[in-house]
Amino acid sequence: MINGLLKKDLYNLATYKTSLIIIILFCGIAIIGTESITIAPAVICGIVGMISLSTFSYDEISKSNKYILTLPTDRKELVKEKYILAIVATLLGGILGMVLTIIVVNIMNYLRPENIISLDYKSLVISTMGGIFAISFLQSVQIPSIYKWGAEKGRIQMFILVLIIVAILGGIYFLINKTNININMEMIKNFINKFGVWILIISTIIMYFISYKIACKIYKNKEE
Repeated sequence: MINGLLKKDLYNLATYKTSLIIIILFCGIAIIGTESITIAPAVICGIVGMISLSTFSYDEISKSNKYILTLPTDRKELVKEKYILAIVATLLGGILGMVLTIIVVNIMNYLRPENIISLDYKSLVISTMGGIFAISFLQSVQIPSIYKWGAEKGRIQMFILVLIIVAILGGIYFLINKTNININMEMIKNFINKFGVWILIISTIIMYFISYKIACKIYKNKEE
């Protein structure tokens, strides 16, 4: 049944293929223009990951879940399929972003041998994992919110969350600068290089697991 649900959502997402191609081309041009080689994976990962959640809107408008629940399936399978789609889309977005970055950088180095761009693959992986973690966090919050309040209110919840996070990070940055706290950036950099990827992977798995359990509980008690 999950395969059928995935096919349904992928069919709905096919309408975004032109937009995705344009976005990918834009990111490639941005890399060429700014040489910001670590931005593309995070941007593409974010776009592809969040587009996968648009399937909730299709389901809400068509009220397809009411029909699907008359078939031999249960609510847990519906929730599971949404998480599978979100996770796969996020991972594909990150991989696509990395591949695009590597291709564009190599093309640039071939066309401009006098201005070689040194590509640090380890930093690229950590940057991509950071993007995957960020999108996974947003998905982990938004999916249960959508099941609780609906697609539209779920998106509002996400924007509010992003604003709160930005405000908190901005406040921390302001306090650090204001109080002149000495931070050993070299030590932090070494720690991230050594354990960063594993921390992000484990944290992402834990977030999805907790979010999935919450979403199942919410949807189980919700009336369609």
